[in-house]
Amino acid sequence: MRGADIQQLGMFSYVSVDARVPGDHPIRKLRVLVDTIPKELDEVLASRYAASGRTSIPPERLLRASVLQVVYSVRSERLLMEQLNYNLLFRCSAGSRV
Repeated sequence: MRGADIQQLGMFSYVSVDARVPGDHPIRKLRVLVDTIPKELDEVLASRYAASGRTSIPPERLLRASVLQVVYSVRSERLLMEQLNYNLLFRCSAGSRV
């Protein structure tokens, strides 16, 4: 079953992560590009998942995380998860959604 790509914007802070990253930062342009691809593939992705069962990690999140890993030259998934825990730029791009 395909998981939903739900965004938790202000759960633990009064100021959102998006507000902390400058508006002209290149990561914002990258985020727009990465968000358009899954929208175009939504129908294909939905057909690949079962209607019932345990929900998966949304493919949109996996795509965002993979792009971050390549752009910032993170050499392993373990280090990527570590960066997502404390790097605001990673949270802005992947959002605190991964």
